[in-house]
Amino acid sequence: MTVTNGTTTHSAVVTLPSDTTILIVREFAAPRPLVWRAWTEPELIKRWWSGQRGETTLVESDFRVGGRWRQVMVATGGFEVAFHGEFREIVEPERIVQTETFEAFPDAYSVNTLTFTDLGGDRTRVEMLIEHTEPAHRDMHVQSGMEGGLQEALDLLEQLAVTLG
Repeated sequence: MTVTNGTTTHSAVVTLPSDTTILIVREFAAPRPLVWRAWTEPELIKRWWSGQRGETTLVESDFRVGGRWRQVMVATGGFEVAFHGEFREIVEPERIVQTETFEAFPDAYSVNTLTFTDLGGDRTRVEMLIEHTEPAHRDMHVQSGMEGGLQEALDLLEQLAVTLG
């Protein structure tokens, strides 16, 4: 956790449990139902997903098991970044399992398991286990600069979730 200008922010902790996995853990100062809403509702996703790295231009989501999703942003510098996948499991408001493909590297997909834990006292922990099929794909993901954008996006998600209450 860091404190900036009197405002507390909670940094995500990124670890590499194996040569094909990334684990991201972040606590939010917001109740689980509000974090879930901000994470799953397309109009809310548009408000945080790109962090400070650009503008989210498209969020499509058929939020059901077997449903497909796609998110696109125009990054600062004018290039487009797009991801898509399929929902494999949804247990509201506790768990989402989905595939994720960065469209620039369609063979480097992952299966992401997101767990939303109610910590009580208007606090929620989200754990994201990202499982790649090959070590090189995991390494490319880590080296992409993903962590900086992720931290920004999750800060915005927390700010948004708090306002939903």
